[in-house]
Amino acid sequence: MTPVRLIATDLDNTLLRSDKTVSARTVAALETARSAGVRIIPATARNVRGVVAVNARTGFSDWAVCGNGACGVHLGSGEVLFSVETAPVSLAQVVETVRGRFPGARFAAVRDLGARFVAESGYAELASTSDHSRDPASMERADAGELVAAPAGKLVFRHPSIPAEDLFAAVSDEVGRLGGVEVTLSGAPFVEVMAAGVSKAAGLARLCSHLGIAPQEVLALGDGLNDIDMLQWAGRGVAVANADPAVLAIADEITAGADDDGVAEVLEQVSKHLNNSVTGPRRLS
Repeated sequence: MTPVRLIATDLDNTLLRSDKTVSARTVAALETARSAGVRIIPATARNVRGVVAVNARTGFSDWAVCGNGACGVHLGSGEVLFSVETAPVSLAQVVETVRGRFPGARFAAVRDLGARFVAESGYAELASTSDHSRDPASMERADAGELVAAPAGKLVFRHPSIPAEDLFAAVSDEVGRLGGVEVTLSGAPFVEVMAAGVSKAAGLARLCSHLGIAPQEVLALGDGLNDIDMLQWAGRGVAVANADPAVLAIADEITAGADDDGVAEVLEQVSKHLNNSVTGPRRLS
């Protein structure tokens, strides 16, 4: 088996438990894997700000793939390896298409690697602090025209009475046919739209090429529809037990759920394998 050099992990409902915390076992497993020489990279729908929000426990200071693959940022130095934004014309087409089906839908745009979160009237009232790692009251406000007037790393939309899963099912095909965009779900209570070609797999591939790491040297962990391509790209794709059925169906392996230290279990296995490959098997006396 090819040794694992890099582990790419989703955060919400994968590394993080359902209450957004990190278990002591997972913290220890992260430290052990790093000590064994493994690079551990968050690959997440969150923006950079959202990753930094969990750093006190996770200790992430290396690269991160954020915004569903829209940007690659070094958390220690702040270096930006890549950043892909959706063009204003595509943003406007998405808003027009979705609002034509669901007039009550509300939109927001993520800009400047997540430093700016611009929401139209009514969006902040539907959001909680945990949704975007920021107090909804701090969101910039704009009308629909202003919202789509500049490029955005990600466009998100939600509805006051329709779950994100139902919105996605109703409009994803139509939005996808517009061209210029990708549409997905991450398990958050909103639908997410990025530029065409943006995905966790594409972002991770770009980062690994920069680092000189081959796909077969990568292990990826995830739970959501936005993780499928990443799990398929990596040499080993592991789903947590609480993953969407579509993710479970394509995973190479299934570990325990996010609330049962599934990621820690995988990290421990990788560390043990690497340590054994260095020291060799111990003789029983």
